[in-house]
Amino acid sequence: MASRIVAISGGVGGAKLSLGLARVLDPDQLAIVANTGDDFDHLGLRICPDLDTVMYTLADVNNKELGWGQVGETWQFLDALEKLGGETWFRLGDRDLATHIQRTTLLRSGQRLSAVTASLCAQLGVEVPLLPMTDDDVRTMVFTQSGETLSFQHYFVRDRCAPRVSGFEFAGIETAAPAPGFISRLTDIELGAVIICPSNPFVSVDPVLALPGVLEAMQNSSAPVIAVSPIIGGEAIKGPAAKMMAELGMPITAAGVAEHYADRIDGFVLDHRDVQMQSQIEALGLKVLVTETLMRSLEDREALAKAVLGFVEGWRTRQV
Repeated sequence: MASRIVAISGGVGGAKLSLGLARVLDPDQLAIVANTGDDFDHLGLRICPDLDTVMYTLADVNNKELGWGQVGETWQFLDALEKLGGETWFRLGDRDLATHIQRTTLLRSGQRLSAVTASLCAQLGVEVPLLPMTDDDVRTMVFTQSGETLSFQHYFVRDRCAPRVSGFEFAGIETAAPAPGFISRLTDIELGAVIICPSNPFVSVDPVLALPGVLEAMQNSSAPVIAVSPIIGGEAIKGPAAKMMAELGMPITAAGVAEHYADRIDGFVLDHRDVQMQSQIEALGLKVLVTETLMRSLEDREALAKAVLGFVEGWRTRQV
């Protein structure tokens, strides 16, 4: 496949497919755009959870057991901080801490997040372009049914997703600009497809699509936008997506995800366990690929990437 791919990713699930795509495509054929709506400042440091999960995964230094942080992690800093009465609810490992310190140092020197991310990736040997969705400050806020509004990390990590959600807001999104290179990749004549990785639709993907100019560029392109379901058999493989869907009054199904995306995508990748929903999703006007989407191994990641790219190639062939 000579055409180029833009992948939109959140954290763990998105990083798995991003790795699969990176292993079957040349670096100049792929760009990965990661959500930054859950970035925040903690202990004086700038933390970018989704960016780091994707970066660590591509560099093969990710902690595969935890799903976040680095392999071989130790916690001496956090243990010492706890003895001093500091905040320890956000688990910063010693290796991970180095990333946040270096990022914060470079940001304070005047560099933009996209340039800092490129620098960190280069140091870790990541060849595939990894872009933050924006260099500007966008904060995902979680509205809860109790009436309290929480920053995403307070909801997700500190409160362990316990509050019942009623909606979301992306503070600062109206004035944020897509990171350098994001829009130009979406308008590239060689763009083959935009692939929305199996990430949380509400807090990982929606912030990216809500950036000014992104959806317009996608809709003006002849390249298809294809979403991979993060829901398999009524369950989210990782994270609170299923819980959020229930609390928002949505069916906890792949079809529910497809309907959420319906006016923004052209195709949907459905796990074979949910094949009974194919006709329901096709009734939304979407083309559907049914395949194995559960990624347990590296081979699974590559196989799903190849299946999705085959779906894209078939799309291009039909357009000729």
